[in-house]
Amino acid sequence: MTGNSAPRLSVAVQAGLGSFTLQASLEVGAEPLALVGPNGSGKTSLLLTILGLHKPERGRIVLSDEILFDAALAIDRPTEERHLAYLPQDFGLFPHLTAIDNVAFALACRSARVSTKQRRSEAMAWLERFGIGNLGERNPSRLSGGERQRVALARALASSPKALLLDEPTASLDVEARVEVRAFLAESIRSLGLPTILVTHDAMDVEALASRVAVLEKGHVVACGLLSDVRRAPPTSFASRLFSSSTVPKTSGIASPSLQ
Repeated sequence: MTGNSAPRLSVAVQAGLGSFTLQASLEVGAEPLALVGPNGSGKTSLLLTILGLHKPERGRIVLSDEILFDAALAIDRPTEERHLAYLPQDFGLFPHLTAIDNVAFALACRSARVSTKQRRSEAMAWLERFGIGNLGERNPSRLSGGERQRVALARALASSPKALLLDEPTASLDVEARVEVRAFLAESIRSLGLPTILVTHDAMDVEALASRVAVLEKGHVVACGLLSDVRRAPPTSFASRLFSSSTVPKTSGIASPSLQ
């Protein structure tokens, strides 16, 4: 980052996605952004494009003052150099590794010069930070859904990311675990202050974890603004159904972004 400027993720991309074109423009700062839309609208594909796993034909992705992708300038940083933390729906933990070794793996990717003992010590510190230090020697199969989510987030953050991408963080959890994980994620996201994009189909996730919403339909961001405004004037039938039973305070400001 330059000076004391807050971290910011700017995305303006165009990419072919089978039957339609992903054409999305988003700006994410300290306020988390929820990305919602029907199945097949391109939400996960947009996250994977930001990660560098899908290459757009046009556009630009910038994280603070670092260009991650620029088609015109032929810049395309590898995924491992983008400083992004990604949490997939299934948490992505290695089943054969303990919780502490899952986190230590991320530390090894960050720096090969740190000893195994140092990595395990730092990994344990991350687990303790999230209240699961006592579970460090357990494999993922011996952890609850909420515990696995905490390990996954600890592993993601151990790599010192500059932005956070969450793909359906509560979708694979039971109702009771969802309440626990929402509270945990909400607190973590607030304390981190990182640009965060949350993909979800759950209005409760949106209200607990995000203050802004982008609605994606067939690869296009059709509206982006404060949660209260998107709920009050839903731009699509999907958004209307999603927020029909939710309750949020009213503020202002929906915008309709386009590719720059």
